[in-house]
Amino acid sequence: MTQHAGLSAERWAAFSREQQLLMIANEMHRASRLFGPEDRDRLRNAYERVLRLADLTVAVQEGRSLPRELLRWCELLGSVYLEPDERLHRELLRVLPLFTPESARQRPFLTGGRPPGPRPAVPPPMMGG
Repeated sequence: MTQHAGLSAERWAAFSREQQLLMIANEMHRASRLFGPEDRDRLRNAYERVLRLADLTVAVQEGRSLPRELLRWCELLGSVYLEPDERLHRELLRVLPLFTPESARQRPFLTGGRPPGPRPAVPPPMMGG
């Protein structure tokens, strides 16, 4: 877990709550590709990075609501860390951005869905001649 080991709480606090959540979600998204049997060590390392960032996020929050919810989220992540479960992993990734309105707007980009907003106009079908 060397990637975020040197990241200080002061440096992490410079990011907004939304940015912090999205960076955690980005690590989760990367881990989504690591459910093959040959990737178990890499998956564990990814979860350790996620947990490190979540711990930093909890540590730098001024309020109590987000840390409380994020700690509950981490409990579930801990169970996936101990026993990988791709379905639960995807559910945790789906839920994480919902902790703030701004990060929730980014959820489709993390989960492969369509971004919010009006659907593009679909041209009428071509009439054969």
